[in-house]
Formats: sequence, C-alpha cells, structure tokens
Amino acid sequence: MSLLRPTLLTLACLLPLASIADDLPSLGDASSAIVSPQQEHDLGRAWLSILRGQVNQLSDPLLKDFVENSVYKLAETSQLQDRRLEFILIDSKELNAFAAPGGIVGVNGGLFLNAQTEGEYAGVLAHELAHLSQRHFARGIEQQQQMQLPVMAALLAGIVLAATGAGDAGIAAIAGTQAGAYQKQMSFSREREQEADRIGIINLEKAGYDPRNMPNMFERLARQYRFDAKPPEFLLTHPVTESRIADTRNRAEQSPKGGVEDTVRYQLIRARVQLIYEETPGMAAKRFRVLLDENPNSDPARYGLAIAQIKGGQLNEARANLKPLLAKSPNEVIYNLAEIDLDITNNRFPDAQARVDKMLALYPDNYPLNQSRVDLLLKQGHYPEAEKALSSLLKSRPEDPDVWNLVADARGQNGNIVGSQQARAEYFALTGDFRQAIQQLDFAQRRAGNFQEQAKIDARIKELRDQERMVKDMMR
Repeated sequence: MSLLRPTLLTLACLLPLASIADDLPSLGDASSAIVSPQQEHDLGRAWLSILRGQVNQLSDPLLKDFVENSVYKLAETSQLQDRRLEFILIDSKELNAFAAPGGIVGVNGGLFLNAQTEGEYAGVLAHELAHLSQRHFARGIEQQQQMQLPVMAALLAGIVLAATGAGDAGIAAIAGTQAGAYQKQMSFSREREQEADRIGIINLEKAGYDPRNMPNMFERLARQYRFDAKPPEFLLTHPVTESRIADTRNRAEQSPKGGVEDTVRYQLIRARVQLIYEETPGMAAKRFRVLLDENPNSDPARYGLAIAQIKGGQLNEARANLKPLLAKSPNEVIYNLAEIDLDITNNRFPDAQARVDKMLALYPDNYPLNQSRVDLLLKQGHYPEAEKALSSLLKSRPEDPDVWNLVADARGQNGNIVGSQQARAEYFALTGDFRQAIQQLDFAQRRAGNFQEQAKIDARIKELRDQERMVKDMMR
C-alpha cells in the first residue's frame, strides 16, 4: 500500500469513530446540526474516492454483486434511513468489514475466509449497518468538538491504514502521534458496540436470518484468535469479550428458531474467494479435490475444483465437473458464468455467446452476466458493440470505477479518443486523482469536434475543480 496522501489524512477525520461518552443522544438531536445526513453522504463519497486510490481492490463481478445484494437485503429491514450505499471490496486476507459515514460499506476478502456461513457473514454486516443507522459518526463528532484536528487526523490516518489491512503501518502511525493516549478512547465505545449488536440482531431476524449466527461467529473468533499476539483488525476495533458474547447470545436466544443459517450460493462465492488467496490454481485444485473426496455431493467443492481447473488450463476436467452442476441447476448464474469463462478460455466464442444470450434473456439486469457479455465482445474485437453494452451498464453502475475503466478501453479501441479520455477522467475522479482527471478532460476538450461538446467537457472540468477545492478546504 502506498503512503497516505495529505487528503486522506484529513478525510480520515470523517471516519465513523465514536467518543468515550457514556450517554447516547437520541437521533435527530444536536448531532444532526453538527453533521447533517447530506454532509455525511458527500463526505463519505469524497473519502471513498481517496480510499479507492490507496488500496488494492477485488474486482470480481460475482463477488461485488453478492456483497451489494446481500447488504441491500439487510438494509431493507434495517433502521437505516438513507440507503444510498456505495461499496469497496478490499483485496486483503485480513478479517475486517467497516462502515463509513454516507453509506460506505467496506468488506475485506478475509471476511469470507473467516465467516463459515452466510449467517455469520450477515451478522458482521448487520452490525456495521447498525453503526450507520444510529449515526455513530455524527454522535461521536458531537462529543469530540474540542479535540484538535491535526491530532485527530494523524490518529485516524493510522486507523484507516490498519482497517484496510496494513496493520503494522497503522499501529506505527498511531504510535507516532501525540494522541497515543487517546487510541483506546477513539474506538467505538462499549455502549455503542452493544447498541450495534442489539440492533444488528433485530435486523438479522427481520431479514430472515437466524440471529444466533452473530454470537456463533463471535464465539468461534474468540476461540480461534485467543492466543494470537496480534489478532485481526476487526477484533481490535470490535473486541469480542465474554460479556459481549453472553449479551448477544442472550438476545439471540429470545428469537424463534428457523431462520437462514447458510446457503449454497454463499459457499460458491466463498469458494471463489478462497481460490483468490491460494498460492496457485494447482494448490487450490488439490484442496477442493480433497473436500470433494470427503463429500462427493458438495456442489461448492466441485465448483471450486472446476474454477481452479479452468485457471490451471485443465479445461476438459473443468467441463466434466461443471456438467453435473449445470444438469442439477441449469439456470444458476454462477455455474453458467463458469461455463462461459471456460468456453472463452477454450476459444469457443459462439458457444459462449449462445449461453450469454440465453442467460440474459432470463436475467436481463444481472450485472455479472452483462459484464461477461462485454468481456466476450472485447475478446472478439467487437468494439462498437462492447461500447454500446457498456453504456447500458453505466446506467446501473455510474459510480463503479471498474466499469469506467472498461469504457475507456472499449472507446479507445473503437477509435473514440475523446470519449475514452472522458471515461478515463471519470475513473480517476472516482479513485481520488483529480489532477489526472482534469488533465484527461483537458486533452478531450482540445480534440472535441464542436462547441457543444467542448462546453459539456468544460462544465465537467469545473465540477471536478470544485470537488478538488472542497477536499483542499478540508485540509485547512
């Protein structure tokens, strides 16, 4: 990870960290006068753009789609009023998830490695959504108005580093500030952690999950990391104490049994993440083969083996393993995407196209399927069609830098240089690099063919300069 830019140091002040006060003000009190919901939204988006430029991310469409849909499912039954959510999936094996003001939800790949069931995964995210719904950021700021900004900025910059997986660097940054004595004080207070647990348990039940998943996850993590000198960052910022486990267990046991504990889909997604963090496809294939030998009926193990075989070039073996999965669930998007990937790898483009068309007829708005369609068009050199397909995808994902990056490539290959530079500018803006974004638009403006196009680009340059100025103003 690169060193934090000064803008991130300042924007770190906007993280949802609570104070040490014992009293919890009710929602709608003075905290809204200090930081309004719209301010939280705007600041959260600014913070996210800077963070995107600082950390490696997971760009797998299936993984992104699963996280987004699962969090929105929880949001629908939560107390969260502003449901304009944005997501960042961080490429880190470190167990962590976090929520920042303005509806920013961050998930590390390590969450899937540690949460053994969908219910456990949902329990972590329900807790984080509760921090957002109770506006713990604004309430914390209300109690911390007297804290000097430079000290707070230096402290929270270290916490940002630690939260994104660079634990050692984060701890060093914290230790190097004059605010070392405040380190524990600036963590979520015990009262607010309890509040997030309580509201998260209620949300889990309303969303159809068994709320016992939350204490189950806590108990297992406590056992797993009991003797570790340096536990995962999630456990440093969300300490799992015996009293916390007992409290969540008592609350969860008051709910009727019968909620969802796990799903095959979660285990399929988990298999994909496990493959990401294996040293080689061959090592992954060996591990999934052992799991399949232990349980020949395990669809996630067979799927994981097939994906590992595709990556390892064992295409015939992969096709043989996908065949029974597709026979059992012919319309399962995850299996069909694996077959499409296999056909593309094997240069069987007509077969891949036929399967993409068939699945899009069933699920026209599915993001991973539409992304696969674009990938297939680009592979075949059908750049005009790819550009058109990406324009449609942008309507549903206008804030996704991965999509903008593809748009820039497709437009460039199609000879649309001005459009490519405009798309590249949007990518840079979404990743916090305003200088590069404005430079790309300057290039585009010089190439623009008419006054209307030049005026449109000029207006966008002014918008980006305003955003850049807002960030600089925060630094004063």
